[in-house]
Amino acid sequence: MTPREFLKRYSFDERLVNGRFFPSTPLELQDDDRVAVVLFNLGGPRNQDEVESFLYNLFMDPAIIDIPLPTFLRHPICTWVARKRSQTVREEYGLIGGCSPLNAYTKSQAKLLEAALNGRETEAGNVSFRVYTAMRYGWPSSEDAAAQMRADGITKVVLLPLYPHFSKTTTGASLVYWKALEDDGTLPRLPTVSVFEYAAHPAYIDAINARIEEGLSRFPEDIRRDVYLLFSAHGTPVKEMTVRKDPYCCLIHSTVSSLMQKRGESLQFEVAFQSKVGPAEWLTPSTLDALKRLADEGRTNVLVIPIAFVSDHIETVFELDIEIRKEAEEAGIERFEVMTGLNDHPLFIESLADVTLRHVGLPGLTAEGQGIPARRHAASSRSLTCHQCIRNAEAWCWSDSNQSNYPVSDT
Repeated sequence: MTPREFLKRYSFDERLVNGRFFPSTPLELQDDDRVAVVLFNLGGPRNQDEVESFLYNLFMDPAIIDIPLPTFLRHPICTWVARKRSQTVREEYGLIGGCSPLNAYTKSQAKLLEAALNGRETEAGNVSFRVYTAMRYGWPSSEDAAAQMRADGITKVVLLPLYPHFSKTTTGASLVYWKALEDDGTLPRLPTVSVFEYAAHPAYIDAINARIEEGLSRFPEDIRRDVYLLFSAHGTPVKEMTVRKDPYCCLIHSTVSSLMQKRGESLQFEVAFQSKVGPAEWLTPSTLDALKRLADEGRTNVLVIPIAFVSDHIETVFELDIEIRKEAEEAGIERFEVMTGLNDHPLFIESLADVTLRHVGLPGLTAEGQGIPARRHAASSRSLTCHQCIRNAEAWCWSDSNQSNYPVSDT
């Protein structure tokens, strides 16, 4: 389906913020089922020649960029903007190896997840798992995944976003496109379940914590207790939260709350947002503004944690580690480090495997309990919010244990 064809089909509805294009109740497996696990991700150019088409695909998506223009004008405007921006973006990719590192990491995550799922003895007889990647704006595309699924004789499907925090602009954008492909016959109509979020999954939290410890090890031991943790999430327009009730910002803060409670809040920290584009009001503070304020306050040692991303890509290895690093150092930050992405960290793969198994009614791999969580963390327990917060959501409680002081409530 071309971007122009999808644009004609698209209209906003509540499923873009509640994820209910497909159910979240666990699938019932039968002997010899072939289960597809589809990893949704943004994608990225595989080489510099693909930069312009990647940007065009992204700009044309009304689920991620809401342009108040007649539909017929969007194609020429996005074509012009993609062409104009492509030269600068090619140069940025040139500084990080000429292509998006996200592609290789997603391929590795898929391979490791498939091995973890098929290497586990289950009560489901000869059930097998195949893991596919579906890049929303890059390659392999959702259509590529669909074609391979047909060839492989898939019988059931788990849609698993590589976005731990649900947002209309990420998971929602992939789901609405996947549904459009099903409706036009590109995808077979198979029993399908979608994963909404895993923002406070214990293994996911442990993976971030392990990466933070790796980042802190880059600082001299005598100053580690003074390092400031700056969590940097991709921003979204404020109206996504206030008007459309997108849960994204609340889920980001749920992750950080769970993480810092696990760490005992031993270091000072805050949450900021990066990658703003256009004139609309976005979530604040911006990562750069926060860094400049920290420098003014005399804080000189900062570890930036890309909290919304599960793989290194241009917004971490270029925007944070090159572009923002330069401005932070000019502002007075003496020691600036960026946490490595989760990438193929074993604990992150375990979290993906656990979430998948629990969505097909099998015992989980790492978290306690079975099935999809029946409870969410209690809203009253999360003091960490953005200043615009209207408490749209709280994270699912994936563990039945009481390992933290972050209370839960019935869903």
